[in-house]
Amino acid sequence: MADSFSKKENFKKKIQKAKEKAQKREERKTVNNKGKSLDDMIMYVDANGQLTSTPPDNSNVEEFDINNIQLGAAPIEAEELVKTGIITFLSEKGYGFITEDSSKENVFFHTNNATEVLKKGNKVSYEKEKSPKGFSAIDIKIVK
Repeated sequence: MADSFSKKENFKKKIQKAKEKAQKREERKTVNNKGKSLDDMIMYVDANGQLTSTPPDNSNVEEFDINNIQLGAAPIEAEELVKTGIITFLSEKGYGFITEDSSKENVFFHTNNATEVLKKGNKVSYEKEKSPKGFSAIDIKIVK
């Protein structure tokens, strides 16, 4: 049975695409950039922070001391352990909240963690402890 004109055209296009694909594959093999030496891959950073292959002019080059470069994340500064705040809520059941002086965030506390009898409005010092539901105050003392 004879093929129609459109089937012949589609077959020709398919063969042409296969040839182009093979040609591109051979071209990639000959123009392979993998395994270059370091001398071939030298890149420079211009004044705008862009990578370029041309070396900069030495008129405005800055010198850097390698020992002053810090690798990794910035160090975390130690947070003070004893914090102060004011009791803004106190329940008859024995729990409440202290509003921290420095960050104005509320910290949960229970009167079992206090050394003295607490009242609403007292200025207190305490230590923060991470609990499953957030931060809670422990070792609570009234500041006079």
